[in-house]
Amino acid sequence: MAIRAQDVVPISEARARLTELADDVVAGAEKVLTKNGSAFVAIVDARKLDYYHELERHERGRLLMLSDAERGMHDVLAGRTSSAEDFRRALQERAERRRIKGET
Repeated sequence: MAIRAQDVVPISEARARLTELADDVVAGAEKVLTKNGSAFVAIVDARKLDYYHELERHERGRLLMLSDAERGMHDVLAGRTSSAEDFRRALQERAERRRIKGET
């Protein structure tokens, strides 16, 4: 969603208009509050924030899987893994250790 000029609000003005701004955000707008003329904070719908966090969590999981695959490939190339089955098992063990640690 593009931020429009009316979605940029000085924080001093936002104090007086908070309910109005919150209603706009729930209706789909995103507001950028400025301080001394520079972007300071944003107001977004709580459901969107949850969605953004979920996207971030999934992306982190994908990056961890890619990292595991890369490490596994290095193991194969270095001769530390003797078969595709060993490679698969090593990846599963790494994923299980991360799951136990709570890393996703």
